[in-house]
Amino acid sequence: MRLLTCLSLVPLSFLLASHVKSEETIAAVPLYTETELLALINKNTHLARVKADDCQLVQDIEARANKMALPSYQFLYGDMLAYAVCVDRNVELGVYYMRQAAQQGLAVALEQLGRYYDTGRLVQKDKALAVTYLREASSQGNLKAQLRLVNLFNQGYGSPRDYEDAYRWLFHSMVADKATHKKIERSLAQLAQKMPDSVVARARLPL
Repeated sequence: MRLLTCLSLVPLSFLLASHVKSEETIAAVPLYTETELLALINKNTHLARVKADDCQLVQDIEARANKMALPSYQFLYGDMLAYAVCVDRNVELGVYYMRQAAQQGLAVALEQLGRYYDTGRLVQKDKALAVTYLREASSQGNLKAQLRLVNLFNQGYGSPRDYEDAYRWLFHSMVADKATHKKIERSLAQLAQKMPDSVVARARLPL
């Protein structure tokens, strides 16, 4: 009788162990916090992270982009759609979600759309629209947007009324990289030639 009992327990123990092992193997990947996701986006590693997580969070990401309308998740989902990361490619819907994030004031979304309209990536070139997006991102301190905006002004796009703000934002930016610092110096020197000396001096005043 005891032998039969032991034999009957073996399969049960095996099943329990297998169940625990299975749960460990398919352990759920925790969803990104807003802070974590923004850090990934700023380092341009957000799509790589979604791939590294074996595409387990697609439904959660879509829900936070679509139903909760969180701008960082709208941006992430838009990029996933535009570049076919863990979902079928849908450029039109991807750009739609990027715009939704931009409309909520997400600086990285504003900068990316401005860059895309400047270069014609995913969308048709539209320098005026590029300036609009980049100006808004620049006002939030986005360095990439600030530099691109000044370069567009130096090429003759945009309104001279915006030169002072663009100069001020870029002049007061903090940059550790020497090559970028030199690029900023050259861009500002070129823009200064389009501005009265008094306006340049005013833009250089401490914030």
